[in-house]
Amino acid sequence: MKHVFQKGNDPSRPTLLLLHGTGGNEQDLLPLAEIIDKDANVLSVRGNVLENGMPRFFKRLAEGVFDEEDLIFRTQELNEFLDEAAEKYKLDRNNITAVGYSNGANIAASLMFHYQDALKAALLHHPMVPRRGIDLPDLTGKRVFIAAGTNDPICPAQESEELHTLLADAGAEVELHWENRGHQLTMTEVQAAAAWYK
Repeated sequence: MKHVFQKGNDPSRPTLLLLHGTGGNEQDLLPLAEIIDKDANVLSVRGNVLENGMPRFFKRLAEGVFDEEDLIFRTQELNEFLDEAAEKYKLDRNNITAVGYSNGANIAASLMFHYQDALKAALLHHPMVPRRGIDLPDLTGKRVFIAAGTNDPICPAQESEELHTLLADAGAEVELHWENRGHQLTMTEVQAAAAWYK
């Protein structure tokens, strides 16, 4: 997978896995890593799917309707890429924190839904529920921050609340942060995520 790796100053810190939104790329969220933890390793990945020329992490059938088969395949692909990157860059595979926005937040949530030890923590900006009707792994000890917009046309409020419930019921410690905004990534929610992370 096309990506950028930046070695951090402190190996004890988590590696920040940056996952962009639809139409973004591996450069998009690098400024967020600076705000969240300037001493951490950064692994920023570009999605392998193109939708009308726009990079994404998995296919969708329509707005808000995921191609479940592709989602499962791409989640496995990303999880295997993390295994390879951990070996290549000498990263602690058990200390990865995802920072995802929109489509990137969805694939990060999907990693947690499918693989117990894929992530230690996740900062999810405007995520949706990746899949319904499946048993989640035991996520005890995992930490998740969800940033959501009260007027988000793409990701309705009940979607964020449902994701919160599903992750919490699986044992994760989840914080849900609301912005009185739409689907855009705001500086106030990034600062709230950074404060939660610290």
